[in-house]
Amino acid sequence: MTKFKTICLAAVSATLCSAFSLSAVAEEIQVAVAANFTAPAKDLAPVFEKQTGHKVKLSFGGTGAFYAQIENGAPFDILLAADAKTPAKIEQKGLGVRGSSFTYALGKLVFWSSDPAKVDSNGNALKKMKFAKCAVADPKLAPYGEASYQTLESFNLLKAYEPKFVTGNNIGKTFQFVKTGNAEVGFVALSQVFRNGKFTSGSGWIVPAKYYKPIRQDAVLLNHGAKSDAAKAFLKFLQSPEANKLKESYGYGIR
Repeated sequence: MTKFKTICLAAVSATLCSAFSLSAVAEEIQVAVAANFTAPAKDLAPVFEKQTGHKVKLSFGGTGAFYAQIENGAPFDILLAADAKTPAKIEQKGLGVRGSSFTYALGKLVFWSSDPAKVDSNGNALKKMKFAKCAVADPKLAPYGEASYQTLESFNLLKAYEPKFVTGNNIGKTFQFVKTGNAEVGFVALSQVFRNGKFTSGSGWIVPAKYYKPIRQDAVLLNHGAKSDAAKAFLKFLQSPEANKLKESYGYGIR
């Protein structure tokens, strides 16, 4: 065999071994994602997949609903919650890896309308109340709903607003109420209507953080993903400067 053929065969063998090695370690992970983090998660997943070769399957919904599913054995590897309480409870009840939870984002609340002229940037529309319906997430189920109630209580407006409420059981449904016009205004997650320093549609007032308790959104490694290198890598990636920059572009705060 000539020296040239030997070199070529060695190169081909190395390439095949490398490809086999990558496919052998590549995994698919199941990530449960709070509804407010839908858009950032859809942007982050392909970046992670390209960098690592792993696959990410995303499921979106309410944090409370995900907790019930996890408690009943749903095969999620990671939960990206809309609060800090749920991941803490998951760890305490032995449903997740102790010490694995961390704050991946700080949520922000916005009073928003799909009508470009309905809400001013100073929040005067909140006090004038020139609308029939206001969408809000259930405060018992959704952290953004709790923050909405706290905001209205800060302005002594909760009782005046209650007859106007159209309530969603998570922030995703609440956003749909406003987007489709079933409610003229509503309290939604800033990430649902904001990108790169401006509103993507409609009009809104970003509620100052002093009017509600911080919306700490924590991630936790679940028992199903405890031995998954891909799940651990995704959680690490979520804390990277690249991921943080993308989260900030959607209006999230970074701890």
